[in-house]
Amino acid sequence: MKPGTTTTPDMKGLLKYLIASAAFFFIGTVHGVIQVIPSVRAWLDSIGSPYGGPGHMIDPLAHAHINVVGGVVLLCMAVTYYMFATISGRPIYSYRLVNHSFWWTTIGISCFYSSLLFFGILEGHYLLAHNSEAMEKIHHVYGPTIATVATVMGMGFWIFFANIFMTAKRYFSQRHDA
Repeated sequence: MKPGTTTTPDMKGLLKYLIASAAFFFIGTVHGVIQVIPSVRAWLDSIGSPYGGPGHMIDPLAHAHINVVGGVVLLCMAVTYYMFATISGRPIYSYRLVNHSFWWTTIGISCFYSSLLFFGILEGHYLLAHNSEAMEKIHHVYGPTIATVATVMGMGFWIFFANIFMTAKRYFSQRHDA
């Protein structure tokens, strides 16, 4: 890419980051509105939101992750990829890794958010029904599920970091050689 060039067919692939970021922000705002509806807020408070118990999985954890990780982090990834290529005038190390970082992160965010909501609601119902046996069974599934989806999300982050670091390394080594 020449200095000053801002789009290539590969850079247009960053649009999916912007669309996903906006979609996650939308989901997060809807989530925020729903959780302040008096009846929903009373239910969340009764199951421990925001300080503990299953309610904290819904508010603040799920709500924060869909907004911050889904909305802000994906936007920051797209901006970093775009600005690095634009300012340096050189292509990103791997556009294949750009796609991988998007899909790993987006799938991880979606599954992490869904898991927090699912387990928070399910465990909240069991808590209010005083069904500690069912809650205990959920804990055996919750931990490995969250660990798995967090690992998927983390893979997206690390692929992003690796791609940026390799781009920077190539940029600075080529610059030094020139």
